Amino acid sequence: MGGSDYTDYYLLNDLLDDEQKALRRKVRDFMDQEVTPIINPYWERAEFPHELVPKIAQLGISGLQIKGYGCPGFSNVTAGVVILELARGDLSISTFTGVHAALAMMSIALLGSDEQRARFLPPMARLEKIGAFGLTEPAHGTDAVKLETTARKDGDAYVLNGHKRWIGNATFADYVIIWARGEDGHVGGYVVEKGTPGFEAEVIAGKTALRCVQNAQISLTDVRVPAENRLADVHTFRDTEKVLLASRFCVAWEAIGAAIAGYETALAYAKQRKQFGIPLAAFQLIQYRLSRMLADITDMLCMQYRLSQLMDEGKFSMPRVALAKMHYTERARAILADARDMLGGNGIILDYHVARHLCDIEAIDTYEGTDTVQALIVGRDITGYSAFVPPTPGAGR
Repeated sequence: MGGSDYTDYYLLNDLLDDEQKALRRKVRDFMDQEVTPIINPYWERAEFPHELVPKIAQLGISGLQIKGYGCPGFSNVTAGVVILELARGDLSISTFTGVHAALAMMSIALLGSDEQRARFLPPMARLEKIGAFGLTEPAHGTDAVKLETTARKDGDAYVLNGHKRWIGNATFADYVIIWARGEDGHVGGYVVEKGTPGFEAEVIAGKTALRCVQNAQISLTDVRVPAENRLADVHTFRDTEKVLLASRFCVAWEAIGAAIAGYETALAYAKQRKQFGIPLAAFQLIQYRLSRMLADITDMLCMQYRLSQLMDEGKFSMPRVALAKMHYTERARAILADARDMLGGNGIILDYHVARHLCDIEAIDTYEGTDTVQALIVGRDITGYSAFVPPTPGAGR
């Protein structure tokens, strides 16, 4: 992979304080030195590199924006810089961190009681306990509001039945947040602890993206969850949006990190690779393509830095985050495809890392809502009309 020369074209790094700059360098060095040299074989075997978990714990980043309970309490700007550097190195590692911190831990931090936060978050902050987030179902992705997993009160416990799909970390997680519909019709969040009878997680094989991430199909058969494991401040499905907004914000940063990886590698390769006796970088077409990549990355960084400031000021909204996720993933896919093409045959082998990023960005584009879903969220906000459910054929006749 290439270095950061000429990537921060508008000197946004100068807006960070010394502590933020040091943290960014620490995370980038970790990814370059500890992850990049070993990740390709794991990706090829579709295995998760568990050996890295204690090393990630030492970075002190788990919990991201959560304050207290052993979490770092980052600003949204700082958290974004961390996620960008994780994703620049590898999207599976950034996804593992995002699922654990931005989904599982954030669910407990935003929607749990003081007792639940004190019980669950400290060991998760130390990565002694790993979290997962079980919302998506086999028949309900975009329309997760219609989820069918049920929760029935039985004495001092809730009994869960149903299925979940595409749940990252679920095959080895210690705490899985399962979202289920109660007898009153409302959705609640339940912390299912590892080893609970009736909980089965089977890894989904054959993926061509995020191969290191252990996505699972979960079966819940009369799973008994203690009443004290029901997240205290969840009352309706809309409460899940608080978590999804925080997670979607992180995913937007992931897309930028992947795009930077593609650009930096393409630039370094173009300077080193010679054709017809001169470096690729000396050709007009190559310079044009690199300039377009840089323009897109600069656009995304400026836009996301401002969004992060708005998040820190409390001026956030789901449509603003959706616009970012929609735009960045589309541009990241284009940048990585261009980088792969510029590397020629070398672009399709793992040695240069672009091929891995190119495959992985497809999952980033899809999870937390596709670009179409994000566009409809923004469209509803700017027009006042919801276009999520198409008109029934023949309606109005």
